[in-house]
Amino acid sequence: MEKALPEATLSRMTGYLRALEAMREVGRPTISSEVLAAAAGVNSAILRKDLSLLGTFGTRGVGYRIEVLAETISETLGLERDWRVGILGAGNLGRALAGYAGFHEGGFSIQAVFDIAETVIGDAVGGLAVRPVGELAAATAELGLNMAVLAVPGPAAQELCDRVVGAGITNILSFAPVILQVPEGIHMRRVDMARELQILAYHAGFGAGRPADQD
Repeated sequence: MEKALPEATLSRMTGYLRALEAMREVGRPTISSEVLAAAAGVNSAILRKDLSLLGTFGTRGVGYRIEVLAETISETLGLERDWRVGILGAGNLGRALAGYAGFHEGGFSIQAVFDIAETVIGDAVGGLAVRPVGELAAATAELGLNMAVLAVPGPAAQELCDRVVGAGITNILSFAPVILQVPEGIHMRRVDMARELQILAYHAGFGAGRPADQD
């Protein structure tokens, strides 16, 4: 591709890939744009426009070849790379993430878990012994870590983020409830679960009949 995908399109691509993988698992060879769009929760016109950005087109009367389209989207998303992930934070969230099977299924291998608390160092989390954060740089070189997940409280997040950057990891997913500052060239994504719940509560309020102009 000559330019980066729009953010909204990129988000939808992950949904298309998920639907295609489900179809591939049951041995289905082709899929129409209408069926794929419905499985991904979008309309077929948007789907066709999105896929045209990849230079991928269906065959009239046949649809899309699932194997080819799934591989094209995977390559576009960078999933053909060997993503080796380190999780910082061995609390409840970090432990849950370390045991999440979806990471492996999506092509992400959890290689290490780190924490600053001496009381949890050496604990088994997701089949891995928790390491001290002080070993982050050495472990990055040893294990080839190229992605980090921050599952830490807000007050500790910036310092640990700086450690991640200093270790040479340039791809960071943060669950910390704060805005983190990173240098140019670092790819940062933030998951704010409290924010999403607040937005859900807002929509639920209108669904319950709250007037739109209510303060």
